Amino acid sequence: MKIGLISDTHGLLRPEALAALHDSTQVIHAGDIGKPEILDALRELAPLTVVRGNNDQDDAWASTIPTSAVLRVGGVGIYVTHELADVPEQLPAGIDVVVTGHSHKPLQQVRHGVLFINPGSAGPRRFKLPISVGLLHLDAGVMRGELIELA
Repeated sequence: MKIGLISDTHGLLRPEALAALHDSTQVIHAGDIGKPEILDALRELAPLTVVRGNNDQDDAWASTIPTSAVLRVGGVGIYVTHELADVPEQLPAGIDVVVTGHSHKPLQQVRHGVLFINPGSAGPRRFKLPISVGLLHLDAGVMRGELIELA
C-alpha cells in the first residue's frame, strides 16, 4: 500500500507531483494548499485527507478544513498538522506516523518510536530548497517513508 504525502503547494500542483502520487491508496496534504482546485485534482487520485496551513487561514474556501487530522490506514495511525510546533507533546493513542509541512524542507526521522515525515514543498521553489513529495509504503505490516525530489 502506498500513501501519498504532499504539502505547501501554495496554489501550484506540478504534473511531476501528480505522477509521483499516482497509484496511492490515500493522499495526505499537510497544508498551505493555496486554492481549492489543488484539492479537486488530488481527490481524483485517491481519498484525500487535508489540513489547513498558516497561509490558508484567511481563505473563505479553506475555513472548513481542520488544522489537524487523525486517520488510520492499513492499521497505521497517522497524525497530520501543518506545523511541527503544533504537534501535541502527548500524541493520541495509536499514532505511528506524524505528517507535517510548513518548513518546505523534506525530512524524516524517528522520535520515540514514531516516524515524523515532512514531504517538503511541492509548490513554488523557495530559496534553494528542493521541490518534493513523500510516500509512506506499508507492506506486510512494515512501514517505510520515502522522500522524492521532483525534477
